Amino acid sequence: MISKRHFLRTAVVGVLGAASLAIAGTAMAATPAANVVVAQKAVPAKAGITAEPSVSSVRAWQLFRVTGGTTGLKAGSKVTLQQKQHGKWVSLPASTSISRNGSYSLGVKLGLKGKNDLRIVSGTTASPVFNVTVR
Repeated sequence: MISKRHFLRTAVVGVLGAASLAIAGTAMAATPAANVVVAQKAVPAKAGITAEPSVSSVRAWQLFRVTGGTTGLKAGSKVTLQQKQHGKWVSLPASTSISRNGSYSLGVKLGLKGKNDLRIVSGTTASPVFNVTVR
């Protein structure tokens, strides 16, 4: 026969065992969450273009080079030379592709005499304006 005291002791041990299992289960469930690494999406670099002419002054139709680098633009994308004519940017027939390391080199001949405002563009991204004087 089971005494009242034995019954209470068994019930208390059972409740304490269940409580300890619940606490251990919670602790085990919380442990992996503490080690979770949150993956962050890489923020793409802001697109940019640099441009540097090989000379600051040339004779009309004399070949010179414009070199530079890009950031945030895909290799193989096209860069084009633009010239400011009568207040508007006009694309010239001088373009090349961006190399794998983000650089480019472009051969240019200009015939419009005087100070020429130039820039390199790719899509909506443009380099700062640079000048070459044609004499």
